Amino acid sequence: MNQKKSTMAQWLRAAGLGLLAFGALAVAHAQNAIESVTSSTQSGAEVIRIDLAQPLTAVPAGFSVQTPARIALDFPGVTNAIGRSAIEVNQGNLRSVNVVQAGDRSRVVLNLKQATAYKAEIQGKSLLVVLEPVAGTALAASVGTTFAENRNRDTLPLRDVDFRLGADSTGRVLVDLPNNQVGVDVKQQGKSLVVEFTKSTLPEGLRRRLDVADFGTPVQMITSQQSGDRVRMTIDAKGDWEHSAYQSENQFVVEVRARKVDPSKLTQGVGYNGEKLSLNFQNIEIRSLLQVIADFTNFNIVTSDSVSGALTLRLKDVPWDQALDIIMQAKNLGMRKNGSVLWIAPKDEINAKEKLEFEAKAAIENLEPLRTQSFQLNYTKAIAIAQGLTGTGASAGGGGGGGSGNATSRILSPRGSVIAEARTNQLFVSDIPSRLAQVTDLIQKLDVPVRQVLIEARIVEASDTFGKSLGVRMGGGISRERVASANGNPAYGTFGVMPATTNGGGVGGAAATWTNSNFINLPAGDAGTGGNAAGTFAISLFNSSLSRMLNLEISALEADGKGKLVSSPRVITADQTKALIEQGEEIPYQQATSSGATSISFRKAVLKLEVTPQITPEGNIILTLDVSKDARGINTSAGPAINTKHVQTEVLVENGGTVVIGGIFELTETNDESRVPVLGEIPYMGALFRKRERIANKTEMLVFITPKMITDRNAAR
Repeated sequence: MNQKKSTMAQWLRAAGLGLLAFGALAVAHAQNAIESVTSSTQSGAEVIRIDLAQPLTAVPAGFSVQTPARIALDFPGVTNAIGRSAIEVNQGNLRSVNVVQAGDRSRVVLNLKQATAYKAEIQGKSLLVVLEPVAGTALAASVGTTFAENRNRDTLPLRDVDFRLGADSTGRVLVDLPNNQVGVDVKQQGKSLVVEFTKSTLPEGLRRRLDVADFGTPVQMITSQQSGDRVRMTIDAKGDWEHSAYQSENQFVVEVRARKVDPSKLTQGVGYNGEKLSLNFQNIEIRSLLQVIADFTNFNIVTSDSVSGALTLRLKDVPWDQALDIIMQAKNLGMRKNGSVLWIAPKDEINAKEKLEFEAKAAIENLEPLRTQSFQLNYTKAIAIAQGLTGTGASAGGGGGGGSGNATSRILSPRGSVIAEARTNQLFVSDIPSRLAQVTDLIQKLDVPVRQVLIEARIVEASDTFGKSLGVRMGGGISRERVASANGNPAYGTFGVMPATTNGGGVGGAAATWTNSNFINLPAGDAGTGGNAAGTFAISLFNSSLSRMLNLEISALEADGKGKLVSSPRVITADQTKALIEQGEEIPYQQATSSGATSISFRKAVLKLEVTPQITPEGNIILTLDVSKDARGINTSAGPAINTKHVQTEVLVENGGTVVIGGIFELTETNDESRVPVLGEIPYMGALFRKRERIANKTEMLVFITPKMITDRNAAR
């Protein structure tokens, strides 16, 4: 019996020691927790360090997600001792880190900018996660970001510091480095950004302050100075902004842009961007479900008393903001966000509350005292602004009152009034303070100098004329008397004209009488040259008695002409303002009136350029054109005709570019032949019995347009 008791006591003692050892091991295991998560760059690689209270026995299991780019690591038996679940990093390829505890285990999620591979290893009480670099990725600069290691011990001067305006009002600071080995450290200090270039010097010409506030970006001032063996650049910015930095060869760029935040959205960005969660509940109270989402998101949720009911849902890996949206749609609930506080209530209740707020605000506006404020306008007519404020097209010089304008387009309140003083170009506006603030913003946007455009047109008219004509004329004459010279030899004349003898008569003093006629009369024409005479070659043949004569005349004409007429009207006008320039004459003509009498009217024959330019945001110019060139034509019984050339079009042209907006090409070819029947068809000899004429005229007109902006002071706004 005693032996049995002794054996039982030993067994109980051993069991107790075993339980104590197991409990100590469980307590030690339960005490392990994640204490901090930090990120750094080591030898060009990004390293995430996860510090724990106790060393890990094995590398935790993990997996990667491509879209969105994430790396998840599971830590069994580890709690979250950081005190928060979200850690903003925004360094390199790492955006943020989420540490989520579920029961007795925790999950660390690394939110990346681009998907990449990783390696994990245990180092003491820490777990090191090394991210592989992503080629071509611009590094997002933050506190302690180093872009390049300085392998050159000698200090080298920076080449240049400049500022550029980027897309979406982004301020870009460009620094030309002496080489690609200069160390760069970017740190954010309050509302300023400090960039340090190690082992560098700053030339005297670059030690200056750049005031860039007029560019309309968050960047206000850039100050560069020498600080020991470093160059320190301080970028002062205003508002809520974010920055990024990257280096390409020897150029270092810092971009500062305004942070785009939509206060009404739960998560920023396009679509749903919240952390994914899984929900599987059967007939759960809607209030309890909202509490679960509040615990997951760290949002403060205020639920109206009228929110009630139950819901059954099963969601797997759904962004929490999408899950909340689904829940509210299922129960016809609405939400209003104020900072980190969400107010959830039925949509009817929210609408009724907002309606009461608007009615109370309108009642206050009707009781709020009026204020009068004057505005000095520099570039815009005061009357035009007054018409826009009152929503009327009539002159608002004495515009007051509430009923003079269109209520739908009226900017002033019903009690507001405006007076436009044309002599000093001032506005005097009386209204409540909130409407006066709106008027101030409107005038600042409207009262700006308008860009101007120089439009030059070139109307080129070219002509090329060619004409050729060949003809023949044949005739003969008969005389009843023989005609001879004083020495008894025959005398010869040309084309039926017998020369007189030395004493003025024929033989024995008698005058010769001839009968002459042309039996072939096909002389060369003017060939379209405007009446120019053709060249002739003539010969006359007489018989031995000089009583008969045969005449042959060959005429030919060839004309070639070239001409060019250039007209170049030009005009300067403001953006979206029609301009007109013309030169020419007004031709009078008689016109019958209804009473039967005649009156003198005038018709224009002018060179005219009418254009309306519109400058696009990209810097191009849209032109609405009407170009004409008229000239006096032939006279008719009703008055002179007008020869017109006219083009009307709308075209998009780059600033300073030239475009051909239209052209007219005319070609006239004429081949005429006149001949004597039968005889004109005889080979070779037929040329004496026919006339040929050829005309070729070419005319061409082209219209060139060249717009050019001559003032661009608002391009950087």
